[in-house]
Amino acid sequence: MILDSREEAGQKLALLLEKYQKDSPIVLGIPRGGVVVAAEVAKKLGAPLDVLIVRKIGAPGHEETAIGAVMPDGTTLLNEELIARWRIPEEYISNAVAVQIREIRRRKELYQRQAQNLKLKDKTVILADDGIATGYTIEAAIRGLRKYAPKAVIVAAAVAPAAVISRLRQSADEVVCLDTPEPFLAVGQFYRHFAQTGDEEVIKLLREIEEAHGYENM
Repeated sequence: MILDSREEAGQKLALLLEKYQKDSPIVLGIPRGGVVVAAEVAKKLGAPLDVLIVRKIGAPGHEETAIGAVMPDGTTLLNEELIARWRIPEEYISNAVAVQIREIRRRKELYQRQAQNLKLKDKTVILADDGIATGYTIEAAIRGLRKYAPKAVIVAAAVAPAAVISRLRQSADEVVCLDTPEPFLAVGQFYRHFAQTGDEEVIKLLREIEEAHGYENM
């Protein structure tokens, strides 16, 4: 499957997620590209939209290869097997974590002025992203969400490797994915248009959903 854009991915996912509309779900996007997908889902379901800022820790010289992720509260999820195999120094990991924590703080300061601090307890939460490569960012996000005691965590992604989807089903209540193509090299290979999403677009989408729906179901 080749998708035209993140917007198309969100629209297709929204059709598969309509069954959750009756639960008055909350839709969360992984910044930045995942917010574009999440916004389309939120529009279709008439749901509130917010961001969940989780940052990938990239391998030395291969930033797109995740060796772990940093959660919003600063805790980490690491791929210990890969770190040991590649003999990645502890100092590198510590420095990378510090960099990502600073970026999380920057984005929280920037986005939360637009996004609502939604209460997730006993809510159905749909966590959307434009694609999943290794799954460590999403796994960290799920762990972070569980602390808020939601009723259910539904992962929605456009594309991902089948093995990753299988692993995520152990931690999420459901995983909805448009396609699990192989070989899977990078998320961008399955989009015709995959330009980087800017902070301005994230803020714009958050504002649009807030104004359109007013979060009446909160």
